[in-house]
Amino acid sequence: MEDYIVSARKYRPATFDSVVGQRALTTTLQNAIASGKLAHAYLFCGPRGVGKTTCARIFAKTINCLHPTQHGEACNECESCQAFNEQRSYNIHELDAASNNSVEDIRSLIEQVRIPPQIGQYKVFIIDEVHMLSTAAFNAFLKTLEEPPHHAIFILATTEKHKILPTILSRCQIYDFNRMGVNDTVEHLKYVAEKEGIKAETEALNVIAQKADGGMRDALSIFDQVVSFTGGNVTYQRVIENLNVLDYEYYFRITDCLLEHKVTDSLLLLNEILNKGFDGHHFITGLASHLRDLLVSQDESTLPLLEVSDSVKNRYREQAHKCNPKLLYRAIKVCNDCDLNYRTSKNKRLLVEITLIQVSQLTEDTDPVGGRSPKKILKPLFSKQAVGTSSNNVQTTVTPKPQADASATTPHHEQNPQATPVQTTAALLSAQKQTERKLPTIKPGSLSVSIRNIQQPKPDEAPHPSANPASATTVSSPAQQTTMEADRPFNEEDVQHCWMDYANQLPIEDSATAGRMKDMTLKLLDEYTFEVTVNNELVEKELLKLKQHILSHMQKSLHNRRVDMLIKIEETEIKRAYGRVEQFQLMTEKNPVLQKLKETFNLELG
Repeated sequence: MEDYIVSARKYRPATFDSVVGQRALTTTLQNAIASGKLAHAYLFCGPRGVGKTTCARIFAKTINCLHPTQHGEACNECESCQAFNEQRSYNIHELDAASNNSVEDIRSLIEQVRIPPQIGQYKVFIIDEVHMLSTAAFNAFLKTLEEPPHHAIFILATTEKHKILPTILSRCQIYDFNRMGVNDTVEHLKYVAEKEGIKAETEALNVIAQKADGGMRDALSIFDQVVSFTGGNVTYQRVIENLNVLDYEYYFRITDCLLEHKVTDSLLLLNEILNKGFDGHHFITGLASHLRDLLVSQDESTLPLLEVSDSVKNRYREQAHKCNPKLLYRAIKVCNDCDLNYRTSKNKRLLVEITLIQVSQLTEDTDPVGGRSPKKILKPLFSKQAVGTSSNNVQTTVTPKPQADASATTPHHEQNPQATPVQTTAALLSAQKQTERKLPTIKPGSLSVSIRNIQQPKPDEAPHPSANPASATTVSSPAQQTTMEADRPFNEEDVQHCWMDYANQLPIEDSATAGRMKDMTLKLLDEYTFEVTVNNELVEKELLKLKQHILSHMQKSLHNRRVDMLIKIEETEIKRAYGRVEQFQLMTEKNPVLQKLKETFNLELG
């Protein structure tokens, strides 16, 4: 049996041109080699599996090539290239900083730096996972990294650049490697499949590329796994079965159900997805991404943003024509709210089901401006004849009869016989609107009436004909209530109670201010003014910002429009540390014998 080599090692790039997805960086390195402008230290940083160590090896091989090409590539024929290909080159040293991160390891590396190369011009030291070095190792490496011998070049590779000391970063040329695009990954997987004689569908390779999340090494590892599972025939269905990926088809079907307001079908689809072992959070995030892709697919200019195959892209285009942009905005907002609340929810499945119900009930007419958050009003899910009958009965009960409106306006027309038909119609409509208005909700505490403020009507003044006698005797207007309840007396205990009530109503982000307000001292100066004592000027500024809101709350709660607030800074005595002489003086004031003792024995303060 032949020795098997995984695809990530077998198809590892050996030249700059074969590196996938890093064209800008490889071009920069090739030009530097061709022009002979090489730095003494490089830092390659980026996500895992994007070609950092690979480019470092190609770079080390190329600069030691005895006969490089005009495009800055190694010839693969000279002694240096042959030694590198056979892994017996003494000019290239690799150090894994994850397991060799002590000061002794760096000192051993520095000793090797002093030895010049035997073949070629440079000795290249590749330090992988350099962020794992200890602080002492970094400090021991600083001087050598800043002024190495002319034959030494350092290439540092890391996935976490933020953990490297700034003094190291300032001594290196930094190259940031990007994640692999889905299209680049698919093309490379097609090349590998063609070399290995494997049949692979483009949709299947696209799923592998998305699962790899921008890492080529991960993509090749997943590809080998799928090939072993399928036996050399990589299809879309077998890939999603092996990788446990939620199929596109589910999202297309459930979107059609939501657009057609088929709530029951969408809930059954959700149950089928959950029974297959998929998490509800994974489903709702995938649905939000699907709706986002539908929004992108509505414009031909943004269609290239979809990282899917052409057949799936056509399906997105077809379904996008059925959706309105405003509907998609609001549906994405609902799914995003579900995503944020999923982890804190006690009943996660119910949360996802309510989200599907809300999305299915979104209409295009409720919000004329796209992008606003939808009104979370749940309508009845199952429409039956009984439900419609009961709703009709409610409407007939609530809606007033037109005969009552006409009779209510009859006295007005009799007193104004010269009214025109237009005025008569307007009066009828206004009277009908008044009768259809809902009765205001009245709090029990707001029914108090002051006898002094009640104004009796004069004998010669008759009530207005259009006034409703019943409503005038039972409920007064808001303006009359404000007049009657104004300037009600209060005491210091009432002020303290309203103050604490306002502090408790502050939002969570103002909890510090609320805590300080609860510790403040209030004092009633006169009939309408109270004084607040604070510790410093900063607290005074905070209260001045809230003064109008506090007074508005006080006036409303105390039923007094003349309430006013003064702020006073408490004068604190500044205490300072006393010296030895001052301490002795204070002690002698309390006990004069100490002074006499000092003079008798001729003592001095030490």
